[in-house]
Amino acid sequence: MKRLIALLTMAVLLTDGLTAAVQQQDRPAVETMAGDTLTADTLTADSAMAATAAELEGPEELTDGEGGGLHKQLKRKFMEGSAGFMSLVAIALVLGLAFCIERIIYLTLSEVNAKKLMQEIDARLEKNDVEGAKTLCRNTRGPVAAICYQGLLHIGESLEQIDRQLTNYGALLVSNMEKGCSWIRLFIAVAPSLGFLGTVIGMVMAFDQIQTAGDISPTIVAKGMKVALITTIFGIIVAIVLQFFYGYILSKIDRLTAHMEESAIVFMDSVTEYKMRNEKGGDGK
Repeated sequence: MKRLIALLTMAVLLTDGLTAAVQQQDRPAVETMAGDTLTADTLTADSAMAATAAELEGPEELTDGEGGGLHKQLKRKFMEGSAGFMSLVAIALVLGLAFCIERIIYLTLSEVNAKKLMQEIDARLEKNDVEGAKTLCRNTRGPVAAICYQGLLHIGESLEQIDRQLTNYGALLVSNMEKGCSWIRLFIAVAPSLGFLGTVIGMVMAFDQIQTAGDISPTIVAKGMKVALITTIFGIIVAIVLQFFYGYILSKIDRLTAHMEESAIVFMDSVTEYKMRNEKGGDGK
């Protein structure tokens, strides 16, 4: 009996000792796992903060790298091209725009309400007030009033002679409206030609640099090619801009010409009625 109690006591002590040993062995592992987890969480947090800071700083760096808006980029590209040829292209643009603006202002000021003007002229001719009709035409700007005034100056002549005067004077007015358009066409043709000339010069520069260096390096070739392409691009852009203005000017000339032809027809009808009334009344002028 005593031996059984002693064996039980020894078994309990061994069990407690093994449990304590196992707990001591497991504690460092748990602490190590906890430490590793804490370290991983710290690294993850640091990475997230770094990524956030990079995202916040990224747009600013990108903005600084872009160098501003579109006008600054165009200015930089303009300076990267050959200064001589880019200056010639810029001069062609400035002069072409000057002629375009002058024509647009002239044609805009020449536009009047043709129907209203013809009604007022017809009303004065019905009252036999030829001088009043002349005064009205003199005080009204534009080719429509000018061609009617020319017809009134020859109102005492035959209808065929008046019609001939209107036709000849109308051709002169159309020629005046087209004044300066030849210069605009010249600059439209010259601008891309200057760009192509810059392309050729850029290619020659590239070959000269290759010959001087004695090596076909992409850097050497790219510099001359860049100058060539930039001058060509700006020359084409100038031609396109001037072509749009030129098309708008031609549309205004066509519209004014149509108003002149329509007004001339209405004017001849008014003059015909005026002559018929005077012939019947016996007091023709």
